[in-house]
Amino acid sequence: MSDTDRYVSPLSERYASREMQYIFSPDMKFRTWRRLWIALAETEKELGLGITDEQIEELKAHARDINYDVAKAREKEVRHDVMSHVYAYGTQCPKAKGIIHLGATSCYVGDNTDIIIMTEALKLVRKKLLNVLSELSRFADNYKDLPTLAFTHFQPAQPTTVGKRATLWMMELKLDLDDLDYVIRSMRLLGSKGTTGTQASFLELFDGDHERCRRLDQRIAEKMGFEGCYPVSGQTYSRKIDSRVISVLAGIAQSAHKFSNDIRLLQHLKEVEEPFEKKQIGSSAMAYKRNPMRSERIASLANYVMSDMMNPMLVASTQWFERTLDDSANKRLSVPEGFLAIDGILDLYLNVVDGLVVYPKVIEKHLMAELPFMATENIMMDAVKAGGDRQELHERIRELSMEAGRNVKEKGLDNNLLELIAADPAFNLSTDDLKAAMDPSRYVGRSPRQVEEFLEEVISPILSENADELGMRAEINV
Repeated sequence: MSDTDRYVSPLSERYASREMQYIFSPDMKFRTWRRLWIALAETEKELGLGITDEQIEELKAHARDINYDVAKAREKEVRHDVMSHVYAYGTQCPKAKGIIHLGATSCYVGDNTDIIIMTEALKLVRKKLLNVLSELSRFADNYKDLPTLAFTHFQPAQPTTVGKRATLWMMELKLDLDDLDYVIRSMRLLGSKGTTGTQASFLELFDGDHERCRRLDQRIAEKMGFEGCYPVSGQTYSRKIDSRVISVLAGIAQSAHKFSNDIRLLQHLKEVEEPFEKKQIGSSAMAYKRNPMRSERIASLANYVMSDMMNPMLVASTQWFERTLDDSANKRLSVPEGFLAIDGILDLYLNVVDGLVVYPKVIEKHLMAELPFMATENIMMDAVKAGGDRQELHERIRELSMEAGRNVKEKGLDNNLLELIAADPAFNLSTDDLKAAMDPSRYVGRSPRQVEEFLEEVISPILSENADELGMRAEINV
């Protein structure tokens, strides 16, 4: 069979990084199985079972060299993946063959490995999210003072700054980081709970010693780098854990989608554009076009991740008693694909922010076209100071604003509100007086200071604490 005559997932071919793909690879999975079997054997020996150092060393010697051919051949015969790998491991470790998987059920390796893999994947997601925050931080600081139109209902509203808008994207990612950190901290192993979660097989192995059964769980967790195990379970850990994990990914997807929407709208306005490479083609027909394709891809993948959240929810809610196998096929798809997709999203997010192009002159042009309307309150106050009547001036501004609006919308002319006000003797203000009121920095409120305070008080401490995780650059495959 060639590489071109069967389906290949776009998640691995186009979107996800090699690093994330490795976490969900067969090598990672089956090497983790063997690490778990070694941890089980070591702990059972420490707790008094007749397992020798020689047997454990034999297991360790073959912890990474998975004999896939033997396992695959065996699985065709017995139709059981775990027992096939127990058999394959045993052929490499003849002295230890008899103690591999002692007292355990399939979920000992399957479920514990799932937890380990999800935890590693969450850590990689966290690293990439931190790098996005770092890049956004630089962007926000660079443009904290650049006034720009804000929008409510996508209609021009009181100005903000380009940097302040970036902090809104960052705030959502900060909320995602909080959720991510909580989930990572709360991850526990299934441990060695047995076929229905009762540890009956281990109680038998340890001659009815409950304390040794408890210590077995804790020691295995420690050997695998976890604080402990979930205190109770059926044969499997609660599938609600999968739901919690994918929910965090869906939260990140929401934030990324919002960012991508804003960039796409800004690119339409020609105020801010995502990176566009020298030889990149924007359209097969319209050669002049620069389409926000990376932001659109973020949106597309984000929709997938958000919809993927339903899978573990449905699985968790429909499990029967201590174990059913209707979770298995769904988990094999929904969990890896959720992680591969969010990995692609964060790589795209980082790539876009790293190369954002800002056009201050276009931003200024759009702002100045609307600013006269927004400056009318200040103009009115200045006119009152010059001796005018506030109520009369309010009505005149209303009338003149309507006239200027008609000139813009019906006649396609520039906004001439300032000229109309200057020509009206009721205001007693010169053109120079009015132009002085048109300084955009007068209308952005505390935006620059808000950016400084947010970066200094919220973001910088996070980045300082995680300095070793920073410095990533994202390469986009296509």
